[in-house]
Amino acid sequence: MNFSIEFFILCISSLFTVLDPLGNVPIFISMTQDYSQKERNLISLKAIFFSFIVLTLFALIGEFIFSFYNITIHSFRIAGGLLLFKISLDMVESKRSRTKTTPKEEKEAEEKEAIAFTPLAIPLIAGPGSIATIMILASESKNNNDNFAIFFALAIVLFITLLIFRISDILSNRLGRSGLRIMKRLMGLILMVISIEFILKGVKDSILSWGIL
Repeated sequence: MNFSIEFFILCISSLFTVLDPLGNVPIFISMTQDYSQKERNLISLKAIFFSFIVLTLFALIGEFIFSFYNITIHSFRIAGGLLLFKISLDMVESKRSRTKTTPKEEKEAEEKEAIAFTPLAIPLIAGPGSIATIMILASESKNNNDNFAIFFALAIVLFITLLIFRISDILSNRLGRSGLRIMKRLMGLILMVISIEFILKGVKDSILSWGIL
C-alpha cells in the first residue's frame, strides 16, 4: 500500500509529541508505585488499548461531528492548533499540562484500582490535545492510503508508549528528573512548531474560503 511519506512522518511526529510518553513517565510511576511489575505491565497494556479505541473512534467520527455542529475544518484547525500551542508551552516551561491530568485526578487514581481507563487512558494519553490532533490529521486525509498512514502511525506511537511505560523505572533512573525535563522541553518545542503550522493553515484556508485572496 502506497501512501505519502511526508504525511506519515507528520502523523508520527504530531502524535508522538502530543502524547509525550517520556514526559508522562513520572506520572505513570507515581500512579502505579504500589503495584507489582506484572500488574503495572497489565495496567499499561489496558491503558494503551483503551487509548487506541478512543482515538480511533474520534478519527472515524470526526467528519460527522464537524457536520453535526456545523464546524468547518478550518476553524477546528485553528482551535486545535491553539490548544496544542498551550500544551507545547507548558511542555517547554516543564509544567504539567492540566489538559491531561490534574493533581486531584492523580490523587484519586492512587486511591482506586481501575486506573487504566481513567486517568491513564483518558485524559493522560487520549486527552483533548491528542483527540484534536487525530481529528485534524483525519481531516487532512485524501484517500484510504492516508487513512492507513494515520492508524499505522497511531499504532506505532502507542506501541512505543507501551514500551516506555514498561521500562519507566529504568528510564527514570538513567535519565533522572533533569533528563526527562530536557526531553519534555524538546518535544514541546517540536509540538509548538506543529501547532503553529496547524493555525497558519487554518487561517490561510479560512481566508481563501471567504474569497478574500
